Amino acid sequence: RLEELAVICANYDIPHIVNNAYGVQSSKCMHLIQQGARVGRIDAFVQSLDKNFMVPVGGAIIAGFSESFIQEISKMYPGRASASPSLDVLITLLSLGASGYKQLLKERKEMFSYLSSELKKLADNHNERLLDTPHNPISLAMSLKNLDENNDAAVTQLGSMLFTRQVSGARVVPCGSVQTVNNYTFKGFMSHANDYPCAYLNAASAIGIKKQDVDVFLKRLDKCLKTSRKEAKKEKSVNEISNSNTGTEQLED
Repeated sequence: RLEELAVICANYDIPHIVNNAYGVQSSKCMHLIQQGARVGRIDAFVQSLDKNFMVPVGGAIIAGFSESFIQEISKMYPGRASASPSLDVLITLLSLGASGYKQLLKERKEMFSYLSSELKKLADNHNERLLDTPHNPISLAMSLKNLDENNDAAVTQLGSMLFTRQVSGARVVPCGSVQTVNNYTFKGFMSHANDYPCAYLNAASAIGIKKQDVDVFLKRLDKCLKTSRKEAKKEKSVNEISNSNTGTEQLED
């Protein structure tokens, strides 16, 4: 709801910085930023180099609609920042060229559709669902409701299992987590809502992604879900037996 937020910020003189993490590769995201600045207030938007330009993690581009404001931000750096991110982007863009980068943008859109359809099939197979997020052209989310019901720790364990299998882009969001930042408590931390009804797994179709990457991700996710569900049910059964034995011992006493 970028345009609406920009109007509110303009009306109440509130500084507005947009976290445009994956946005450069999405024409829709860039259009929303442009529209937001036209109808309201957007001071700056920040985008990751690794997510948008396929370079190592560690850099970002800060952009805005006022050259003087961006210059003020530039002066805040002490002059000791590494030049590696700038060099990485330069080499990458020179090797790709404008046509090469545009081709990757086109392929990314196609892979988003493929990831969406295949992730929905996987969700159906595990009695989960692909969440309805029509305004998001980059990220998808699959519910983990059944896994969460079996064991509270099973959701975070799934994230750990994926990471150890080199699936580093997916993010697992547990249900009802609480985090305090600067004395402000966020309920449902990472889920953008205080009381989101279920845990979910987030996956993004980023620039440079190939069909084989999607296939490998889905194969590993499917295997991890099966393993997690099996272990969660096993632990639940053990706990039920333990509780049952405890009740018997109390009766005998």
